[in-house]
Amino acid sequence: MASVNKLFNRRQERVRINIKKRNKTDRIRLSVFRSQNHIYAQLIDDEQSATLASASTVSKDLRKSLKSGANITAAQEVGKLIAAAAKKLKITKVVFDKGGYLYHGRIKALADAARENGLEF
Repeated sequence: MASVNKLFNRRQERVRINIKKRNKTDRIRLSVFRSQNHIYAQLIDDEQSATLASASTVSKDLRKSLKSGANITAAQEVGKLIAAAAKKLKITKVVFDKGGYLYHGRIKALADAARENGLEF
C-alpha cells in the first residue's frame, strides 16, 4: 500500500505535467501551498525559474487582521494580495497550480478571490 505522501506527490506531478503540456503561451504559474496553519501563494516564472511575487498568511499585515491563517477567510485575503501583486507586475493571465490538493475549500476560496480581483485562469 502506498503512503499518503507518495500519493500526494504523484497527484502533484500529474498536475504539473498537465500544466506544462497545456501552457503553450508560457504564462506565469500561480502555485498554492497549504499547511495546517497557513496558506501560501506564489507567482512563478518557469522559464527563468524565479518567484516574481508571493503572499501568505504569515505576512505581518495579514497576521494582525486575521484570527486564523487556516480558514477560508484567510485564503480569500491571500488571493486578494496575490492578485494585487500581479497587477503591480502587469500580469493578468496565469496558470493555476493547485499542487496535489483538491480544488475545494481554501484552495477554491483563494482561486475565486484572485479571479474577482483581476487574475484570469
